[in-house]
Amino acid sequence: MADIKKRVLTLSTGKQIKLFGNSIAIGKSLEMGEGYAPNLFCAGSGNEHEKSSGTINNPHSLTAEELHEIADFNIRLWLDLKDNLRKYGYTNPKTFRPGD
Repeated sequence: MADIKKRVLTLSTGKQIKLFGNSIAIGKSLEMGEGYAPNLFCAGSGNEHEKSSGTINNPHSLTAEELHEIADFNIRLWLDLKDNLRKYGYTNPKTFRPGD
């Protein structure tokens, strides 16, 4: 299973990808990229050194229900990407049509 440590994404194949940010993101078009800034909901200010301070940064005052909704939305996008990869492969532009 893939893992991110010290801004390096390591895949089960052994391939390693150096990240500039600290996460992987998906857009509505099912394109993947790096998520640079933890600015919606994070520990501290998103800074690794501040995470142990015990503070939570929630600048939009999101409720637990709203956070679940955002998580569900992203999970659906990732599942749509997996479905499209199975259906079209990774060389077909149709892969990037959500819900196709």
